[in-house]
Amino acid sequence: MQAFTQQRVADTPDEIWLVQHPPVFTLGRNGKMAHVLAPGDIPVIPIDRGGQVTYHGPGQLVVYLLLDIRRKALGVRELVTAIEQAVIDLLAHYGITALGDREAPGVYVAGRKVAALGLRISKGCTYHGLSLNVAMDLEPFQRINPCGYAGLQVTQCEDLGIEQPLATLAHELCECLAQRLDYPALIWAQDQT
Repeated sequence: MQAFTQQRVADTPDEIWLVQHPPVFTLGRNGKMAHVLAPGDIPVIPIDRGGQVTYHGPGQLVVYLLLDIRRKALGVRELVTAIEQAVIDLLAHYGITALGDREAPGVYVAGRKVAALGLRISKGCTYHGLSLNVAMDLEPFQRINPCGYAGLQVTQCEDLGIEQPLATLAHELCECLAQRLDYPALIWAQDQT
């Protein structure tokens, strides 16, 4: 992802990567180990995105947004709002009311975080992105202060009554992102590795 971003030229198409990770805690550039309470056997990996500590694991959709925001004429706040709103749109499709939070970026349902954001911008291009809790083991979030907030509760689509496969939600979320970020069409590609 960093290599893709560093090698981009002005006409490199934007990409959205959809993945699931094995269990891992990631600590953003401003992250403090004090927010990693009891990692146990889950590795803690420092990374170069914004934000504090979060957990990634099976059953969570991680969306890497590799976008040229200069070309899209998007400011950082506008981008964050568009990403949050895409998740809100997805959840609304299933009858779930969700909100963003300007002070603590992400998407929340009844005060519980269902999606986290962490971006990095280099030369006007973004990488990293968002994670959406779909149907996963939420226990590892109790081992950290999620996003640096002690006592922050998390939730997931499954617990909200959304019983769709992760692949279905991934497709639908990408459509919501394309609409919010004004991409007229998506070209789907399989992993080439």
